Amino acid sequence: QFLANIRECDAIAHVVRCFEDGDITHVDGPVDPIRDIETIETELMLSDLESLEKRVTNLEKKARGGDKESKETLALVEQCLVLLREGKPARVAVAASPEERKAFAALGLLSSKPVLYVCNVEEAAADKGNEFSARVFARAKEEGAEAVVVSAKIESEIAVLPADEQKDYLEAVGLAEPGLNRVIRAGYELLHLVTYFTVGPKEARAWTIEKGTRAPQAAGVIHTDFEKGFIRAETIAYDDYVANKGEAGAREAGKFRLEGKDYIVADGDVLHFRFAN
Repeated sequence: QFLANIRECDAIAHVVRCFEDGDITHVDGPVDPIRDIETIETELMLSDLESLEKRVTNLEKKARGGDKESKETLALVEQCLVLLREGKPARVAVAASPEERKAFAALGLLSSKPVLYVCNVEEAAADKGNEFSARVFARAKEEGAEAVVVSAKIESEIAVLPADEQKDYLEAVGLAEPGLNRVIRAGYELLHLVTYFTVGPKEARAWTIEKGTRAPQAAGVIHTDFEKGFIRAETIAYDDYVANKGEAGAREAGKFRLEGKDYIVADGDVLHFRFAN
């Protein structure tokens, strides 16, 4: 059931032990984050292998009957089976066309999902990491994965503090922000996502879109009518909005601009959409 739930996810965050503590034993003996990563990766690959082998017979039958979609899926499955039997994760497979990428995603393979390694370090290493986390970062770089450093102990202590005390606590332990912030940013980077904001008299809202999204499609995330009737996007960059204390100040400073339908929304943009009914 646990693995079935993971199949529905877009990415996997793998929390890896990167600290030594004599009071907390490890089932496999000494602390070795790379060994732990490979153990989990192997479990995921074995699950994928079992899943694909069950599908092959049915796909072959349909492919022989002339079903085009089954032929294409079978080719992807066979490619993945070769990789998995060689001990390589399915994410190594190459899906060239948009159609292939869609079919590949539909397979729901655990080892095909992008990975974020969350290095759980001791409190003293919460800012810069340690020798263990450095090894994880090196592996992540080789794989094209993401990695971040957090101290679960610090995060658990922050979680129970009132908001006004959290900043003082972070300063006391030498951190500029909670580790959770790093995890969120790394997750967005891994999934190629950005955020834009809409700001009104009563509330400010954050909207998540894929990198490279044009203004009309970004507007459509709020409501499809915004995309259909898109005219323009009144735009202020996030840093300009903050530096000038809001829209009025940004306008006075000449940081307010109008963007058309081909504008690619940048991370942090503050937008106001104009559209025709």
